[in-house]
Amino acid sequence: MFLKRIELKREHIPALDKYPFSIPSIKDLHRLDLKSNVTFFVGENGSGKSTLLEAVADKCGFNTAGGGRNNYYDLHASESALGDYIRLSWLPKVTNGFFLRAESFYNFASHIDTVGAHEAYGGRSLHEQSHGESFLSLFLNRFHRKAIYLLDEPEAALSPGRQLSFLKILHDLETAGDSQFIIATHSPILLGYPHGSILSFDDGPIREIEYEETDHYQITSYFLQHRGKFLKQILED
Repeated sequence: MFLKRIELKREHIPALDKYPFSIPSIKDLHRLDLKSNVTFFVGENGSGKSTLLEAVADKCGFNTAGGGRNNYYDLHASESALGDYIRLSWLPKVTNGFFLRAESFYNFASHIDTVGAHEAYGGRSLHEQSHGESFLSLFLNRFHRKAIYLLDEPEAALSPGRQLSFLKILHDLETAGDSQFIIATHSPILLGYPHGSILSFDDGPIREIEYEETDHYQITSYFLQHRGKFLKQILED
């Protein structure tokens, strides 16, 4: 594991009532210790998980529009609002890695077409593949050992079957002992990875929780076991 700790430089914060410091999980952040090679960020939209992940990408020197250290292209509103206010502790520090933003992956694929780097992604334009295929092509061809990977909702383009394929890729890199992943996700399939830790951004301070404590597991499990009752409660009440 390379990245050990994320700290908020509270002494530099201009005002706690201004975004992004007004987000409860960020306002309460002092020091976040990472304990696993695979860490999941979970929480409702707006809970701060993507904001913190983007700030980590910024401090790593990755393109916050999506990409690595050598992917130079601009995307409106991709700048990190939090990057200047966090401190990362490494042992040792690595410079290799990638930041995946599912919402702006199209722009990253266009960038790869522009620079003619198809060979690094399986020899085909990412735009010539389905959304799910292009994500898996990225994971298979760009993800290597001795690197840190920051993934914001990678399940957005992956069917349940392809999420399982991604877990196999994740497992192979993680068990080799020199790849680290931080993943913001809503997927109960990805969260089920057995060697990861789960950090919840809901309800105040960021805290570690068990898989079975996540809303993602509880709601999905209840729905699958009581689909008719669940839908009746939602649709008829």
